[in-house]
Amino acid sequence: MAHDISDRPKKLYRDMIYRRAIRALIITPARDVLLMRLRPPHGGDCFWVAPGGGIEGDETAEATLRRELAEELGLIEFEHGPAVWRRHHTFNWDGRRISQKEEYRVVHAGKFEPVMTDAVEAKVVDCFRWWPIAELSSASERLTPSALADILDRYLRHGAPAVLPDEEVLTD
Repeated sequence: MAHDISDRPKKLYRDMIYRRAIRALIITPARDVLLMRLRPPHGGDCFWVAPGGGIEGDETAEATLRRELAEELGLIEFEHGPAVWRRHHTFNWDGRRISQKEEYRVVHAGKFEPVMTDAVEAKVVDCFRWWPIAELSSASERLTPSALADILDRYLRHGAPAVLPDEEVLTD
């Protein structure tokens, strides 16, 4: 998550950082999904997010997932699944303005105990939790994306979309 990419578009604002990222919706056979709770370094409320992070250089989505899931979770062996969601999120993080295009991909794996090996990420990850997908829609804590329960429910009922929905655009 804390990796800048070299192929960012031309900057519109002098302090804007442009990133592309891949996030993993890790689903177990028991229909749980792994999320991590982040503590913003600038303060503010914690929130839950899917593991993953920034594409480096000319990495493929699969290579980015392999690297990020190894660094953030210690997960090496898993089955790549399809892309199911996209969003463009512009937000403040640690004194910087970030414009991040994200793709969410399904990953199938058995339940495991996450092991964080990235020292930078470890400073903002509060904890990991396996959430029953059926409980996401009633969560009282902030989940990102906010449509996470619907995204996973649609995937479990109908499989991957033939065409990805329009990119969700969020600006904080």
